[in-house]
Amino acid sequence: MNRYLAAAALLGLVICGTAQGQECAQVIEGNDLIQWNASEIRVSAECEEVTINLVHTGQLAANVMGHNWVLTTTADYMPLATVAAAAGPPEYLPADDPRTIVATGMIGGGEETSVTFSLSGLEPGGDYTYFCSFPGHYVLMNGKFIIE
Repeated sequence: MNRYLAAAALLGLVICGTAQGQECAQVIEGNDLIQWNASEIRVSAECEEVTINLVHTGQLAANVMGHNWVLTTTADYMPLATVAAAAGPPEYLPADDPRTIVATGMIGGGEETSVTFSLSGLEPGGDYTYFCSFPGHYVLMNGKFIIE
């Protein structure tokens, strides 16, 4: 019987370890209908680094229906999003703007990209928003980034 309890405990540790590891790497999908598949992303404050994997599930090219993933504070979201279009292609994001915490490159349909960043400068429970900076997309493609 002790052998079964030990095996169950080990299985529990493996499952918990896997779940925690998955919290530090997240996948978000954007499509040709200007939509994210998630309105929030939650990560553990125990993560030293987070990886966001962006998948464009559509078919349209980046110059027509490009998507990127940009993280900023919620206070900076609208000011940054509204000047992004003026920055122009290919990223539609002002270079070296301090309001951008992190961003992926712009991708088109069928493409994937990722970004890995440290949580060291971010506050658990802080107010963060992610969005797509392609012109006009920020209105529909935005969500909460939650560190818990």
